[in-house]
Amino acid sequence: MLLIAVITIILAFAFTFTNGFQDAATVAATFIASGSATPPDRAS
Repeated sequence: MLLIAVITIILAFAFTFTNGFQDAATVAATFIASGSATPPDRAS
């Protein structure tokens, strides 16, 4: 019974960890696609 609980908790943490990568990719894609970000001026 304890083994099942531990495996369930590990799977939940793994899902949360990978879901964070998907959220970060979505934020980056929205940021780029919306055109709200412009490249920095490189005045040399």
